[in-house]
Amino acid sequence: MYRFLLTPRWWGINIFVLLAVPVCVFMGSWQLSRFEDRVQDHRSASEQSDANKKAAVEPLASLLPVDRETSGRRATATGRYDKQLLVPDRDLDERTGFYVVTLLKVDGTGKALPVVRGWLPGKASAAKAPAPPKGEVTVVGALQASESAGSNGVTTAGGLPPGQVGMVSAASLVNLVPYDVYDAWVTLDKADGAMEPVPADMSQGGGLDLKAFQNLGYTGEWFVFAGFVLFMWFRLVRREAEALRDAELGLTDEAAEDAAAEAPVKTV
Repeated sequence: MYRFLLTPRWWGINIFVLLAVPVCVFMGSWQLSRFEDRVQDHRSASEQSDANKKAAVEPLASLLPVDRETSGRRATATGRYDKQLLVPDRDLDERTGFYVVTLLKVDGTGKALPVVRGWLPGKASAAKAPAPPKGEVTVVGALQASESAGSNGVTTAGGLPPGQVGMVSAASLVNLVPYDVYDAWVTLDKADGAMEPVPADMSQGGGLDLKAFQNLGYTGEWFVFAGFVLFMWFRLVRREAEALRDAELGLTDEAAEDAAAEAPVKTV
């Protein structure tokens, strides 16, 4: 009855199924592994963050350039505050506000280090941001790599008014000052004035991001696709087998209608 599976038409269908199912399973497994990798990265980042908080403070120069090991480490630098900028639309504890970033001209380097002095709620306003301390200061905070567009939901926020930037990034800041800017920044352990400190893991986009759960969703989709392909194959095989059986019995559509019309009506 199932000899039709060896016909050229069915060979094409069978080959498609034999290729489609493993591909779907492979893609689903790959997406699952991506989700597991992101979970592991999040776990490792949390452990690293805890270790960084307990680690001794180190000079800025010894931690550059920023990489996976030095990101989040507590660094110290000495210099004088210069230009102050605001970074709008930053969330903290489910509230929207803005970062207050001041460039610290590090002694003996001719370069400036962006320092996130704290966070304030509400719409970004220079009037709300406290002025930086005057004279020589020594800052201590968690070291971060420059932000990039798209990372952790960061956008360039184009069309901002003067005194505001969309990212804490050397590429963005170097166009606003007449000196070089470190390709890194720090968020102070203790915020200045009435501002709230920005946790290191928050500035890094702490927690599992949307991409991780997209990977998990894609995992389910690929396995559903594999099941759907098998379901449709079995359905087609069953319909073909039933059609051949009816044909062998002479029960084509017209024959079946004639048989039904000629069948005697049973009376109770």
